[in-house]
Amino acid sequence: MQSESTEPLLNTNLKAILVLLIAFSLISLVLFRNLFFQSTYLLKSFGELSVEPEIAFNNNKPTFLEFYAEWCEVCKEMAPKVSALKGEYEKEINFVFLNVDNQKWEKYIRKFNVNGIPQINLFDKKGNLKSTFIGKQEELAIRESLSNLERELESQKEILNSEFSVIKENKNYEINPRSHG
Repeated sequence: MQSESTEPLLNTNLKAILVLLIAFSLISLVLFRNLFFQSTYLLKSFGELSVEPEIAFNNNKPTFLEFYAEWCEVCKEMAPKVSALKGEYEKEINFVFLNVDNQKWEKYIRKFNVNGIPQINLFDKKGNLKSTFIGKQEELAIRESLSNLERELESQKEILNSEFSVIKENKNYEINPRSHG
């Protein structure tokens, strides 16, 4: 008899613990959403707040051009560093962010031979390519190159890190006999 009366009590306790655990998880997710999703949010905002490339290359300011994708883990990892650089230098330097998944930027992807992302290209005031960074980079290296751009010092170099994402072939725009119907 005793075991029958403790069974409903045990089920009630388990349900209460489960409800509390779910509630705690949801509250944590809401309170710390910026921490969990900050990098993804930053990448999305980069594209929205970007200077158009045509304007950047013709307004007599140095240009920071980054090729990225929202699915790229290395891009997400670097997003807070890039955001800090943007906040510090955006008055003196154009910041252009081009999502490699957007067909609109195909001509720039080809022009600058983008095979891995993130790829950051730095240009002087006249639009001459001065530095290229491919893959995960230290903020200090990029900061140094940005300072050289501002002071108009020569620093033509390419820095490649093995931690980068290979661009996925975008087949959304391909036409085949079955795509129409």
